[in-house]
Amino acid sequence: MYSFKSDYCEGAHPQVMEALVRTNFEQTTGYSQDEYCDQARLKIKEQLKRDDVDIHFLVGGTQANLTVIASALKPYQACIAADTGHINVHETGAVEATGHKVLTIFSDDGKITCSQVQQILNEHTDEHMVQPKMIYISNPTEVGTIYSAEELKALYAFAKENNLYLFVDGARLASALALTENSMTLEDLANYSDVFYIGGTKCGALFGEAVVIVNESLKPDFRYMMKQRGGMLAKGRLLGIQFLTLFENNLYFQIGEYENKMAARMRDVFIQHGLTFLADSPSNQLFPILKDSVIEAIGEKYEYTYMQRIDPQHSCIRLVTSFATNAKKVEEFISDVENLLK
Repeated sequence: MYSFKSDYCEGAHPQVMEALVRTNFEQTTGYSQDEYCDQARLKIKEQLKRDDVDIHFLVGGTQANLTVIASALKPYQACIAADTGHINVHETGAVEATGHKVLTIFSDDGKITCSQVQQILNEHTDEHMVQPKMIYISNPTEVGTIYSAEELKALYAFAKENNLYLFVDGARLASALALTENSMTLEDLANYSDVFYIGGTKCGALFGEAVVIVNESLKPDFRYMMKQRGGMLAKGRLLGIQFLTLFENNLYFQIGEYENKMAARMRDVFIQHGLTFLADSPSNQLFPILKDSVIEAIGEKYEYTYMQRIDPQHSCIRLVTSFATNAKKVEEFISDVENLLK
């Protein structure tokens, strides 16, 4: 069996592993206050072209999401997200467990618009309801679509007009940034959001996310919340070493390019046979709609994620590529699928 279930089925990029092994017996200060974390912060700031941001390294995506939201919001405030958003469907109520309701918006492409957010605001008008305070988006989204720079700017402007925060989940950011269709840069994220994070776990690291806080009001005491919510790693240098490596010599972007290339090869075989997708995803996540018999046959050799039933004979599955996806296995998959679709 070869797995296309997710982009964290393997360990870490060889350069990341080599850096961890090379520095293994060094002694450093803990809790991300070491020189490697400092160097990684400088590297990221160079990419952002901003020196006025705070950067914190957390152990995973769920910890990053719940820690940011818990730190930013008052007890009676809520976060707005697409109904497919990770904080709504894949985090076991972690955000709600911090005391903050997730207000969802139906989305058929994983993205949300200003008009949809306005509808949520219109429905929450007084102190008898939770107060919407943060817009949460992910890029790429949970269905593989991406926001354009203009869409990001529009959401940020709307957030400022309505006294809201904009938070961008970048768990798979390497894939989005490396796409030829992409118009958003790391600079844009720093200029048009209040807080965002650069994903490591799903982008070639063993684990870890880099939270970038732009809004001055969100910076004080963030480390207190990190510690309380279990997101602060004692051996914090392990995070710094990984992000320093990912942002040396453009490795982070190379990883995105590679996983997108592998996904594109797989996408082409479905397109050539006239098949459709749950969403128009250009990233490293594919959501083909297939006959159940074809899915069953694929499952004899390859692992995938079952998404949803489309009709009595068809379902949607998810296939994901990573930094470690084997190119020969991709070609083998393509050949097998072509035989099944004849």
